[in-house]
Amino acid sequence: MNCKRVCFVVAVLAAWMSVVPAAQAQPSVMDRRWSVEVGIGWDNSLSGNINSGAIGKLNNQVTVILPNSYQDVYGTGFHLRFGGGVLLDEVSEVHAVFTYQSLKADLTKMGDLGVSNLYGQYDPYRSFGLDVGFRRYFDAAPNVRPYIEGNIGLGFITEIDVILSAPTANLTERATDFYDRTAAFSFGGAAGVLWQLSDRVGAYSQIGLRWMSGLSPIDDLAGTGLEPINDDSARWTMPIVVGMRVRF
Repeated sequence: MNCKRVCFVVAVLAAWMSVVPAAQAQPSVMDRRWSVEVGIGWDNSLSGNINSGAIGKLNNQVTVILPNSYQDVYGTGFHLRFGGGVLLDEVSEVHAVFTYQSLKADLTKMGDLGVSNLYGQYDPYRSFGLDVGFRRYFDAAPNVRPYIEGNIGLGFITEIDVILSAPTANLTERATDFYDRTAAFSFGGAAGVLWQLSDRVGAYSQIGLRWMSGLSPIDDLAGTGLEPINDDSARWTMPIVVGMRVRF
């Protein structure tokens, strides 16, 4: 009887020991090296003007243009993003992300024309960009991986015109060519956290800094003294992004 009990206990222990390692084993992230992701983001402007300040003449009247930031005209920029990546090893990844943005402009006080206030209505800001970069992960918990990343890219921005109006002076200028179509260079970095919801699906959030070169000015204001207002449009933003990722 004792022998039977001992044999039964040994058999149970052997079976338990054979099952436990399999239950505790964690799949390697390299089993699914490729990923696709979608996200939404908000570009919080830190610096950069859609137009700078200047003094000159329009319609033979003294004109003062006040600087306006991207934030003044377009507010906080909302954008959509989608892309993918591939792991080089368990903690290193290269990725590419496409970003689309379309922002409507608020009616903006531009300054003064003679004794009248001068207002401007900008075209929407529309861009389509591609960023490529490198991401480095850190293990904080089994299902939580903080990361840092660096990116470089190009943003393709549509032409931007502006209609100028001075009500008291009974003046409304045609849509002035302000910026031509532009291919702007960008670079930046971000820090974020990936929450692995399952072997395949994860959610992430990140915050970063991004610099974008200026838009291409059109010299439609030549001879007015107002030429400098569109020659300094480079900017810094702080993008905040949330999204989902699927590995395969």
